[in-house]
Amino acid sequence: MLNLQQIHKIFNEGTPDEKIALNHINLSLEKGDFVTIIGSNGAGKSTMMNMISGALTPDVGTIQIANKDVTKLPEYKRSQYIGRVFQDPMAGTAPTMTIEENLAIAYSRNKKRGVRRGVSKERKQLFQAALESLHLNLENRLHAKVGLLSGGERQALSLLMATFTNPNILLLDEHTAALDPSRAALITSLTKELVEKDELTTLMITHDMQQAIDLGNRLIMMDKGQIILEVGKEEKKNLTIEDLMNEFQRIRGEKMVSDRALLSAT
Repeated sequence: MLNLQQIHKIFNEGTPDEKIALNHINLSLEKGDFVTIIGSNGAGKSTMMNMISGALTPDVGTIQIANKDVTKLPEYKRSQYIGRVFQDPMAGTAPTMTIEENLAIAYSRNKKRGVRRGVSKERKQLFQAALESLHLNLENRLHAKVGLLSGGERQALSLLMATFTNPNILLLDEHTAALDPSRAALITSLTKELVEKDELTTLMITHDMQQAIDLGNRLIMMDKGQIILEVGKEEKKNLTIEDLMNEFQRIRGEKMVSDRALLSAT
């Protein structure tokens, strides 16, 4: 479903600030794979996400989604294949529009454009049924402005919108990091439920090592623009945070120094 081949990206090339953001990355996901990604700050995790979404173009390498070469495809065209949820609850929705209007936009993302009524009776029923799965009573607030929702409610809506059209790839970029613990737990539970229900092929960045272990069937660790460790389904079942810390030290010869990762490991 996703294939990255030799993805290489340098920022500020030829200047004193030159940085190799991604160093010939190779990664393949089969349909239904749920891969969690960990790594210290600046490891290249979000840069890789931006490559997949089309926000950035690789200097070298190719990107395939569902066997289509999308390397040169602009972000707005690539969006028909991709659902994405960002860390900021404000980023995935239009705050001045209603819940219903936001869902209508998400619903039409991979459909042909035409002149038709935005929200039909049948579509409204579809939206209400989908919102009921969130257990937040949003199905009774279709005409509420999204900007009036709490951060947790907006992130739940963003997650629903990203999965609404059964995308080829779902990208989750630290989508629980900005929430309080109870809301983060809710979004984590919803994520697991939605991904498993539709067997969505998913990449999720997290600084919470336990979350990375608990969710998904594969785990990768990144550092300095490289994938330095891959853990498969069977090995992941018995994996611990201590194992991950020890593996990083074994591979790199030093301890992982990301404060956020260490805090998540306590």
